[in-house]
Amino acid sequence: MDNRPCQSLRTGLALMLLVGALVACGKRQQTDDATTQSNEPAEQIGQTVEPAAGQELEQPGDSKAAADKGDTPVGFDLDSIPISTAPLGEFPYFSVPEGYREDSRNARRLDFAQVAFWTGDRFETVEGKVYATGIRVKSDSDKQFSALEVVRNLEHVVTSAGGVQVADGQVPREARKDKAIEALMREYHTEAKCWAHDPMQTFVLRRTDRTIWVRTCKSQRFAGLIVAETQPFVPTSKLLPAETLKQKLEADGRVALQVNFATDKADILPGSQPQIAQVLQLLQQDPALKLSVDGHTDDTGGAAHNQALSEARARAVVAALAAEGIDPARLQAQGFGQDAPVADNATEQGRAQNRRVELVRI
Repeated sequence: MDNRPCQSLRTGLALMLLVGALVACGKRQQTDDATTQSNEPAEQIGQTVEPAAGQELEQPGDSKAAADKGDTPVGFDLDSIPISTAPLGEFPYFSVPEGYREDSRNARRLDFAQVAFWTGDRFETVEGKVYATGIRVKSDSDKQFSALEVVRNLEHVVTSAGGVQVADGQVPREARKDKAIEALMREYHTEAKCWAHDPMQTFVLRRTDRTIWVRTCKSQRFAGLIVAETQPFVPTSKLLPAETLKQKLEADGRVALQVNFATDKADILPGSQPQIAQVLQLLQQDPALKLSVDGHTDDTGGAAHNQALSEARARAVVAALAAEGIDPARLQAQGFGQDAPVADNATEQGRAQNRRVELVRI
């Protein structure tokens, strides 16, 4: 039997199936390409997308602009606090509530100092006039102490004057571990700042010429209040040139310098370097001169701490002079802590005079 017709039929069917498969594959590829193109940005495929009614077409960089406009969280911003023009009395402006008293043994009134305020996302260090006190019930009163009553009264009077609350509650544990803030706040009694884990509130009262910061806190047996008013530092000490240092040493055998250090540290601040330079010049001009560098502190903090701090500061001055080529054998460092005041520690001006370095001829 001749099988050629059957073979021809089978060959034809195979060709038809192959052609059909190729056609189907081509159609699927076109569909995939179209899908891919529709998912690409319009500017990549040469199309223009028209914005819907009431919408603006987002331009490159709009995402960043939106974030800058506040779509992402931002921290405390002093400029966002409205300026208050409410009348105020004399500093510290806000009194303790009726039936309560300030803790006179631990209250501080400083003409110029630093204090740190928690703003909800960070600490702000404020320089200026400071008032800090603990608050307790009056001793001749039958009133029961209520920390909540105290802070609610203070909150009312501060916000009535235009103050804005910027923080409320505990300061986060990690923020409380900041050693610089711990050292800075060591100047204030526990009853003014409360314990580290106690809840607190921070208020900002912004004026055209200054900013007033208020911190309240409450503990079980007392409440605390700190008020700070920003003001620029006005230097009152003068640079003593080498010739003046020489004259005072010849006349009195000693001379006091106002060398400024970082708070509770022995780091000499840059503003005091010109005075250190004059001491260096004095020693260079008289190679036979030998000096004792004596450190002194005020009575803030414990006596043992102040003794160690005064010694460290005296050594820092000696090290600064030795680093410039002065033979260390011509210098000695001593610390006297708070034991040799030259002014009343009850005032900030007196404490500033007591925080000094003296050069003594030996």
